[in-house]
Amino acid sequence: MDLISEIVARAKANRQRIVLPEGTEERTLKAADQVLADGVADLILIGNPAEIKDLAAQWSLKHIDQATIVDPENQPKKEEYAELLFELRKKKGMTMEDARKLVLDPLYLGCLMVKNNDADGQLAGARNTTGNVLRPALQIIKTVPGISCVSGAMLLISKNTQYGKNGVLVMGDVAVTPVPDAQQLAEIAVSTARTATAVAGIDEPRVAMLSFSTKGSAKHENVDKVVEAFKIAQQLDPALKIDGELQADAALVPSIGASKAPGSEIAGHANVLVVPNLEVGNIGYKIAQRLGNVDAIGPILQGIARPVNDLSRGCSVDDVYKMIAITANQAIAASNAK
Repeated sequence: MDLISEIVARAKANRQRIVLPEGTEERTLKAADQVLADGVADLILIGNPAEIKDLAAQWSLKHIDQATIVDPENQPKKEEYAELLFELRKKKGMTMEDARKLVLDPLYLGCLMVKNNDADGQLAGARNTTGNVLRPALQIIKTVPGISCVSGAMLLISKNTQYGKNGVLVMGDVAVTPVPDAQQLAEIAVSTARTATAVAGIDEPRVAMLSFSTKGSAKHENVDKVVEAFKIAQQLDPALKIDGELQADAALVPSIGASKAPGSEIAGHANVLVVPNLEVGNIGYKIAQRLGNVDAIGPILQGIARPVNDLSRGCSVDDVYKMIAITANQAIAASNAK
């Protein structure tokens, strides 16, 4: 069974309630129809019920009536959610009037449903920017205790099964924080390891903190940052198997790892790669994707207390389907961690 099939199977076995704020968006609705047909998740669509029904008929979608449809203008918990939002944001100057207006925004409403335990996770972004998706998530759901930095992980699936876990590796951060400091980089390492377990099924993450240096082979302030981040990550999660700084070949190839970092249990055996900045991550996974024929799935947002994921506005129906299943896997892990 390939990784995506495993992710879907785990979602089916423990169905989660995933809210889709862009309930009238074509790709989202088509993916939702297939998710409901396959029993991958229980879905909550936010939007005008009549419009959703008309669109479902127009696109010959047969299973949308299995979803819960929530109309922002006419839903029984509108005042309850407004009060919740007001309590969360009043110290930042929010008034009840402001809260009542924001509850009509599907992205805010979806996050309030997750915060209120009326949903287990949220997926949006087919119509909205990353900033718009993240803003309510950070204001309402906030970050995981002990983590202040939101980041994005990418699943890398290679036909070269000698790397990672049968060809599966997880890389972070590829999506959110352009130039993390040492503390943020350490948090990215811990978060990416947790994503590796929750989504990629990697029971024993082995984290490599990547650099252009291996164990002092080069001297530079950027190398120093990675070394400091490695030490902080060990403090954040003493049980985490992690090493750094390592060059990419030393992290991935056993013979090179043994030569450049003798005695390291991570060198040559890494399945989680943490890059020093967003520029490296974005360039790196796209080179692997285009030149190495690696399947790159994501980004998967991490560090938020409950799963909220962001789609590319250029996403396909298949992308939405996969990300619903991934969000469900994160929700299962979040529930198990309580």
